[in-house]
Amino acid sequence: MPTAEIDKPAFGATALLIIDMINDLDFEDGAVLRAPAEAAAAKIANLRDDADRLGVPVVYINDHFGQWHSERSKLVTHGLREESHGRELVRRLAPRDDDYFIIKPQFSGFYSTNLPVLLPKLGATNLVLTGIAADICVLFTAADAHMRDYRLWTPSDAVASSDDRRKSWALRLMQHSMDAETRPTETLPLDRWIRERAPKFA
Repeated sequence: MPTAEIDKPAFGATALLIIDMINDLDFEDGAVLRAPAEAAAAKIANLRDDADRLGVPVVYINDHFGQWHSERSKLVTHGLREESHGRELVRRLAPRDDDYFIIKPQFSGFYSTNLPVLLPKLGATNLVLTGIAADICVLFTAADAHMRDYRLWTPSDAVASSDDRRKSWALRLMQHSMDAETRPTETLPLDRWIRERAPKFA
């Protein structure tokens, strides 16, 4: 559920989505995913700083990992425990009080969540998709967003997969089938993408 009140529309009609980064990586391929996920986390942290500076809302979309009674604080605490393989991800990207936080039960951030209600409330028609895994939850979220006519940017350096080939395949699919921008943040700053793609940029 969102944790902040909506008091103004998203700058540039844009929202930054951070997908499944509050994560202990306790699953098959989790150890393999750790290094690329930590590299992506550094880029996401920079994007989040840019979003804060510009007034772009930050929306966390996170799996509950089968814990149906879980919620935001429990997921953070679980991810930060000493034996968590993903504790560096959680330490670096733990949500702040003014961030929105949505728990999803399946791959897509739109499936059985309040994301389809939140985004119009924010006035967001342009989405920056980041997180893990590029070929699963990011891809499914992108597909659902595309079907709802959102403009998409999935920065190639702000998503990760356990297999680089699957990541590249997913990015090509998003680019060619969903008209998503996939240039990395190093060559495409957030404010420039907003100017290029967001029709309500101001």
